[in-house]
Amino acid sequence: MNTRDTTALRTDPEGYLVDPAEWNETVAEELARREGIVLTDDHWRVIRFMRDFYTSHQIAADARFAIKHLAEVYGAAARKRLFELFPYGYVKQACKIAGMRRPRAWSTG
Repeated sequence: MNTRDTTALRTDPEGYLVDPAEWNETVAEELARREGIVLTDDHWRVIRFMRDFYTSHQIAADARFAIKHLAEVYGAAARKRLFELFPYGYVKQACKIAGMRRPRAWSTG
């Protein structure tokens, strides 16, 4: 897929990428647009953490890890901030925008 062509995104029926390897920042912008989110530096802080975690572990980061990462900036307010950034949930929006397959059967935070 061309890095600028988001019309050819291969997603499952819920809108998650079929192949996380097809993810790039242009894809993230399009997936965020579909979720009604305009990405800010804080969104990118979470998304880049998630992508780094995925690269290192080959699985999506549980919300607990993303909250711990945000705690470096927001301290005790990290969990609240995560759900302000992704109001419909970590799995529904953050995982989707970060190009993860839909996680199954684990905590959303």
